[in-house]
Amino acid sequence: MTVMPAELDQAAVWAWLADVADPEIPVISVVDLGIVRAVEVAHDSVTVTLTPTYSGCPATHVIEAAVREALQAHVEDVRIVTRLSPAWTTDWLSDEGRRKLQGYGIAPPAQQVIDISALRGGLAAAVSRRAGIGPTAVPCPHCGSTHTELTSQFGSTPCKALYRCRACREPFDYFKCH
Repeated sequence: MTVMPAELDQAAVWAWLADVADPEIPVISVVDLGIVRAVEVAHDSVTVTLTPTYSGCPATHVIEAAVREALQAHVEDVRIVTRLSPAWTTDWLSDEGRRKLQGYGIAPPAQQVIDISALRGGLAAAVSRRAGIGPTAVPCPHCGSTHTELTSQFGSTPCKALYRCRACREPFDYFKCH
């Protein structure tokens, strides 16, 4: 069913996009993931700007197709624009998205804060702090313990690392800071 142009507005488009699940983590929408950068509505067309989580993300084309399909259920003329700059960051995840990740058993990324002391410690210290490596503990999404350990820099997808909780002994993915 196609929406009449007079009924087409940004709020409706954002609501339709909120129903598009990320193909790698289906509990979170592309809106909660923060990859929908902009929505433009002009007469009877919609342009959606997407920023992939990283430029080589294998799910990019699947996400574009899902966005197009969801919107074409309501409007015929849909344009998808991919914008790589500024690069996506985990800071763009919504609070609801973070809650959904945790409820799904994936530790959400820590909010990134510029740490001047890490910058003074050199590039390696700043990079390791940003990547979630180092003194900052990753809380277990199952029991909440911070007694966790990194077991692999790569989890089920390149954007996640594999951790194990020493308290409840469960393995879990950590959505790495980007």
